Amino acid sequence: MKFTTDEFLKICKNIPFLACLSPRELSEIESVVIVRKFLKNQVILLEEDDPSYFYFIITGRVKVIRYNEAGKELMLAIHKRYDYFGEMAILDGRTSPATIIAMDDCTIGFMTRANFNKFIMSNEKSLQQIISLLCLRLRDAWSMLNIFGFAEAGDKVRAALKMLSQKFGTDEKNGTIIHIKLTHKDVANFAAVSRETASRIISSMMKAGEIEMIDHKYFLLKHSFFDRVRVL
Repeated sequence: MKFTTDEFLKICKNIPFLACLSPRELSEIESVVIVRKFLKNQVILLEEDDPSYFYFIITGRVKVIRYNEAGKELMLAIHKRYDYFGEMAILDGRTSPATIIAMDDCTIGFMTRANFNKFIMSNEKSLQQIISLLCLRLRDAWSMLNIFGFAEAGDKVRAALKMLSQKFGTDEKNGTIIHIKLTHKDVANFAAVSRETASRIISSMMKAGEIEMIDHKYFLLKHSFFDRVRVL
């Protein structure tokens, strides 16, 4: 299975270390990309898998998870269309620190480690962008530690929603809309609380007028919501 050049160029615009390359260089990379489809809930990458590929999302969404000692799923990130993952394992040669699972039916592009080294690691402009990317990933990790640092479940849920709004949100007159479909279970897994607890807290915030659901799938965080978000 392949995809169109126009679609590939759209993806590259969202990947800093590809966006800086010339059309000729991108054409060479496009020729070596492998494309596969995954069904909803199918595992794309296991935590212990060898670091063989760099991945980018052509269609759909994926979630990045780990399991705690009790076997509970903890969600670390969500990647949507034109996002990417797997670059850290490619860079240091170690196994992936998390498992990647399809949240929808997905189409994923793969670049082998050999081709990543050939086209990306040998390019000075790409290397500069990779440094910036690693700083961004580190900041994302700090955001997750901030969530886990709260003792109260309500603070965890608020911190999780705030983090999601920073990554997927757009500011509107009435607040910030998180433009990615999230279930109560998704929020619970981000906040490291039970689904029942997350649902109770979300319902309470809705009754208080702090959040709304748009089209029954998108969270709208009102200005009053942000007034009550605690900072560690």
